[in-house]
Amino acid sequence: MDEDQYRRLYHEINQQRCVFEKALLNRRCDCRRKQAFLLATREGMACQSAESLARCDQFLTTLRQAARFALHELTITGPLPHNKELKVQAGGCLALSAHLYPEHSGQPRVDIDALLNTALARYPHLDDLPYSELVRGVVHYVSRPSARRS
Repeated sequence: MDEDQYRRLYHEINQQRCVFEKALLNRRCDCRRKQAFLLATREGMACQSAESLARCDQFLTTLRQAARFALHELTITGPLPHNKELKVQAGGCLALSAHLYPEHSGQPRVDIDALLNTALARYPHLDDLPYSELVRGVVHYVSRPSARRS
């Protein structure tokens, strides 16, 4: 299967693509609304809830815009290059988790849906979240520790 065929079939199968797919596939985050699937030996993630998907999309878009300066991007109109996008997704979720649950810092994997539910219980709108604190989490996120040479 060539790459164009794969992309076309992927979008046919996955009508509600999870916007946090990179963080989920990297195993740094989890979500109770996810639906994992395999296509041509590659794993993909779909969202089972249109409402949750819209909320996650709003959060991720706002987080990307807040992190624009820190990521050295002038404008952001969609997903970023892979590593920067992973930093925003996973780093932002882990920073939000540390903010909401300081006693559980270092938690291995956070449930994104539960995290946003808790955030909305504490803050009236997603726009009211402490994005300056979340951006620090994005900046300090390391997707893969560098290998040490002997």
